[in-house]
Amino acid sequence: MRWKVFLAGVMQGSMIEKGLVPQDYRAELKHLLRQHLPEADVYDPLADHRNSLEYDRRTGREVFFFHNEMCRTVDLLIAYLPQASMGTAIEMWEAYRHGAVVVTISPMRHNWVVKFLSHRIYSGLDAFRVALETGEIRRLLQERIGKSSLQR
Repeated sequence: MRWKVFLAGVMQGSMIEKGLVPQDYRAELKHLLRQHLPEADVYDPLADHRNSLEYDRRTGREVFFFHNEMCRTVDLLIAYLPQASMGTAIEMWEAYRHGAVVVTISPMRHNWVVKFLSHRIYSGLDAFRVALETGEIRRLLQERIGKSSLQR
């Protein structure tokens, strides 16, 4: 079984100036998924849109809505949120509403978006790595498939 995985996470955060917060976490997440969930087809929105801050309004809008619609079709959304991200919150909402497993890597356990839209919350990358190593993420995905087949 192949799993469709969307890597969501802070890009601009609360920046006022045009720019991105450090994106190193994306490579680490992809590495962990290749290692512990090799059947995952991982989509990283930044990988296909490295110059997104330079997009004209029409292109930016199309990409924004395309990614939000894509989140309706995934099996797993991983949200990396060391700080708040309005875009990631929308992606989480779309994935959650459409039956995906949403796991969040964040210290913001009390933030309502994180608290109420996450099936699991991990305090950092190390805790997420352990969840992959122990099979917890795989079990969450398998439970999702079991529930969706019962609803048919």
